[in-house]
Amino acid sequence: MLTAQGTLTINAAFLQEIKEENRELRQVLQDCSTAFGADGATPREPKPVVDLLARLRDQLAMHFALEEAYGYFDDAIQVTPQLTDQALKLRGQHGDLFLQLGAIVEQAEQVLYQEQVEPRLASLARDFHRFCSRFQEHEARETDLIVEVVNQEIGCGD
Repeated sequence: MLTAQGTLTINAAFLQEIKEENRELRQVLQDCSTAFGADGATPREPKPVVDLLARLRDQLAMHFALEEAYGYFDDAIQVTPQLTDQALKLRGQHGDLFLQLGAIVEQAEQVLYQEQVEPRLASLARDFHRFCSRFQEHEARETDLIVEVVNQEIGCGD
């Protein structure tokens, strides 16, 4: 009886590009968190926050595009078909996360034209921190998926 088994290929150039992009994404996330303040404090000037959030949105778009363009999820599906649902669910979250951040950016841009800035910034800070939590959970699940795929491929997942 023959069985088909997929092979997970790891492209060093791809991994380097993802690593550099991840570093940039993490830095912009940290910059945004610092700008909002972890203790719920609101920034005094909204313009720098709006600029940081726009950079984060662009970096997130790049992050998701790289994951999807280089077959990140396709390899997981081909190598371990039993993880297909999990991989598809994670890929599907990209759009939702991007839209959530996009709404935050839009709200931040509107703050620039408001007179009462502080209450809106406090609301944005809460929304941003909720986004960060959701994004970090998503990234952790992607990491778990990668580890599972690699374990299945090399036979450690028994």
